[in-house]
Amino acid sequence: MSTKSKIVIALVLVAALGAAFAIWQMRAPELPQGLAFGNGRLEATEVDVATKVGGRLASLVPHEGDEVSQGQTVATLDADDLSAQWRAAQAQVRQAQQATRAAQAGVSKAESDMALARITLQRSQELVQKGFVSGATLDRDHNTQQGAMAGLSAARMQVAEAEAATQAAIARGEGLSATLNDTSIKAPISARVLYRLAEPGEVLAAGSKLLTLLNMSDVSMTIFLPAAEAGKVVIGSPARILLDALPDQVLPASVSFVAPRAQFTPKEVETRSEREKLMFRVKVKVDTTWLAQHGQITKGGMPGMAYVQTDPQAPWPKNLQLR
Repeated sequence: MSTKSKIVIALVLVAALGAAFAIWQMRAPELPQGLAFGNGRLEATEVDVATKVGGRLASLVPHEGDEVSQGQTVATLDADDLSAQWRAAQAQVRQAQQATRAAQAGVSKAESDMALARITLQRSQELVQKGFVSGATLDRDHNTQQGAMAGLSAARMQVAEAEAATQAAIARGEGLSATLNDTSIKAPISARVLYRLAEPGEVLAAGSKLLTLLNMSDVSMTIFLPAAEAGKVVIGSPARILLDALPDQVLPASVSFVAPRAQFTPKEVETRSEREKLMFRVKVKVDTTWLAQHGQITKGGMPGMAYVQTDPQAPWPKNLQLR
């Protein structure tokens, strides 16, 4: 056999051994009865931070990868125009309050006129009975009382109108104050900035997105299980996650969702049998206490395997035990 032939045979053997090793590495892990598994990627809940009002973006503090706290001011809009409108609304409130006080003073005067007209009419009635004054005087005093009553009613209506105008002015001021507060945009949750979608100086419409946040306290992995195994999984079932990048770090988790109906096997899912065509989607959520302590080492999109306990009595193998 020539040297060239030996080299070719050796290369073929090396390739075959490499392929066999790769297949061995990719084979389904041997698990005890009562455990099921599936592959997936870590997913964190995404939250968009957007404007409620339009305006020019004055500042946007966080950058991609930064951590923000709930309630932290992350952006501000130019609010000069709104501030001027708010000051004008406050002046209108004061003006309306003064008008209300003037109307109330008018009511006091009308009540005084009414009281005087009533006393005058009573005296005229007594004098007419005694024959000291004519009936014309009584009629005139009666008309004066009617006019005083009408004046009092009009004064009270003016007070009601002034109070309504005051309430409208106050409501307008409160609305402008709320809009003014909306120009200071705060983070709705404590999270990590995934995308920065705007820059200072841009003129934005209401509802424009500024940031996309990753809620790293709500991390899960979605896997697909065949009906025979999914039927044994219940909400709250213990689970474990092993990430490709962290093979020695076991993530504690539990089942938070099991699909109520099956679907065709997604192409990217590895199944134990090619005959399995219908799978159930199962969501495995990472323990929040663990995330609070190790959140920096987990990242959205990291691939790995999730293992679910389908039998409460099934023991976890050594490589899946919590450390």
